[in-house]
Amino acid sequence: MNGPESFPLQSWDYLAILLYFLGFSLVGLWAGRKRHEQAGDYFLAGRTLPWYVVGGSYIASNISSEHFIGMVGAAFIYGLCVAWAEWGNVLAFSILIWFFIPFLLASGVFTTPEYLERRFSPFLRQSFAVVTIITNITAFLAAVLYGGGLAIQKLFDAELTRILRPVAMFLSGPEIFPAAADDLNLWFAILLLGLVAGAWTIYGGLSSVAWTDFFSLLLMVGGGLLVTLLGLMSLSPDGRSAIDGWQVMLERNSARTGLWADFVRRTAPAIAGTDHYNRLSIVQPAAHATSPWPSLVLDTFSVGIWYNVINQFMIQRVLGARSMYHARMGIVLAGYLKMLMPLLVVVPGLILFAHPGSVDLLSTPLDRLQAGGADRGYMHLLQLLLPAGLRGLFLAALLGAIQSTVNSVLNATATVLTLDIYRRHWAPTASERHLVRVGKWATVVVLGISILLAGWIKGTNRPLFVYIQELYAFFAPPFSAVFLLGILSRRINAPAAVVTVLFGFGFGIALKAVLAYADVPPWLAWVRPFAMQGIVNWAVCTVLCVAVSLATRPPRPQQVTADLTIHWDRLNIFGDLGRHWYGHVSLWWAISVLGTVSLALAFSGLWF
Repeated sequence: MNGPESFPLQSWDYLAILLYFLGFSLVGLWAGRKRHEQAGDYFLAGRTLPWYVVGGSYIASNISSEHFIGMVGAAFIYGLCVAWAEWGNVLAFSILIWFFIPFLLASGVFTTPEYLERRFSPFLRQSFAVVTIITNITAFLAAVLYGGGLAIQKLFDAELTRILRPVAMFLSGPEIFPAAADDLNLWFAILLLGLVAGAWTIYGGLSSVAWTDFFSLLLMVGGGLLVTLLGLMSLSPDGRSAIDGWQVMLERNSARTGLWADFVRRTAPAIAGTDHYNRLSIVQPAAHATSPWPSLVLDTFSVGIWYNVINQFMIQRVLGARSMYHARMGIVLAGYLKMLMPLLVVVPGLILFAHPGSVDLLSTPLDRLQAGGADRGYMHLLQLLLPAGLRGLFLAALLGAIQSTVNSVLNATATVLTLDIYRRHWAPTASERHLVRVGKWATVVVLGISILLAGWIKGTNRPLFVYIQELYAFFAPPFSAVFLLGILSRRINAPAAVVTVLFGFGFGIALKAVLAYADVPPWLAWVRPFAMQGIVNWAVCTVLCVAVSLATRPPRPQQVTADLTIHWDRLNIFGDLGRHWYGHVSLWWAISVLGTVSLALAFSGLWF
């Protein structure tokens, strides 16, 4: 890969970074200034968050190095289809707005494991709490810290090597110094990012997390759009027209001629199971490695419900909203931001694919790209595009993306550890102040474990985006099935939920093992993509949960009250939607759905 080996900064860059940290710290200090003597104040921000903070924090928590590093690399390899990871949330958001938010806020729970105990059993609460902690550490924190550390290492490798040279030589000796320096630079970057991101989480709880997320989101969107604009301009013949650059990007990603056609021809059998695939379509063959066409809708139920509704680090800011209106409008805002996200994290991957400076990447073997080579692509694009003076702005945006996810996941994990495990098993009569103190220490412990695991991801030989999505497809299906059925039907009972979760994890492991090590007949090849494995697991778990429930006794009356299952005759779907038409939830939700569906149809393979 051509391009400079480091990313030198000038005075304006350092000023941009300094101003970001100053603003971030001031917002965190202001938001967390109140004394947190009550668990509700620390873990749910006293349920006072306005809609724009709910929505901004919801998306900022989701945007991370997985996007700026992993998704851009995935778009370079697979094309536009990875945009469905953003646009496909429209169905899950709609379900959340119209059904789950009225229900979840009425239940008054602090955590989703707490709900599962009240609806089903203590075992399900504990199992989901443990899975939540494991998932947060492995699929979120460690992955985000690794991606951020990789970016910092790539951008500032020369500076880090110079600073850390004495340590590396002491650990390795002069003869193997270069290899030791590379690893040491990555570990140093991961450690630095973790410590900076965790500080305000420990200090101010969800209030500091949500408001600093909102602050960081503004910078992320601005920095991301700037990179996209500069990238499109660089593709135009005169280097000035983003519109002309857009046309060049589409033409080269259509892969009809040159190196671009050679890349698709060479990689199509491994990526799509065919001789050719459309890089500009979200609709891909059923054998596609990351985006098989059945996942366009079914992925909402196998992963989307888990991620957007019962995933504690996402739903926590919804539970902290000041009212149902603010919770709903926050998710409506999140829908608009999801509509915009491919411009920030997918289009740059298409630009990189089309850029003349990516000749080396286009000729790189697919297995090397999938083993992490493509994850460095965004850094390469920035080295090609950003002049001195703007590099600090981007770095601040990248740090904001990483920090917003890390502090959100830390806060949510500490909440589950404190309220669902520590208080339940060791201190059921603990005071509110004691729980807040334990929550802060839990944050420190989780952060330390995540930093240690972050370096391990380097050896998984998976693109960062694919690594995270594979974990989602494994953890999510059993709980998605149980949660959705448990809310929608009063007939689903605890024995069925427990059997489904235990079977679902066993079935998921068995399915992966069979597909990885056994000779699978051709008619089962469509199950190989991880998304299809998740869908199959979810479907089997859904059928099993219904069957076991019907074969056993109905739940006790206290397990199916109106605050635990949806009673359709009493569900307040149309309550608190806004007092004026111009601020009405229905209006802005309908526009966002129409816009997202229009974009999906435009890139469904019909136009290109």
